[in-house]
This record gives sequence, C-alpha cells and structure tokens, in this order.
Amino acid sequence: MSVFANKTFFITGASRGIGKAIALKLASEGAN
Repeated sequence: MSVFANKTFFITGASRGIGKAIALKLASEGAN
C-alpha cells in the first residue's frame, strides 16, 4: 500500500504542467 493511499491533497494549478503531473501521480498512488 502506498504512503499516499487514502490521503487528501489540495493541488493548485492541476489543470496543466507540473501540477497536472503531480495530481495524476498522486491519484495513481491512491490519493484522494
């Protein structure tokens, strides 16, 4: 289980660029 599983993150600028990449990675690791 990932350390990010079932954790909630708020990411600003998640619609493009590095924010999007971070959001997608966290989601793939099970974050909310």
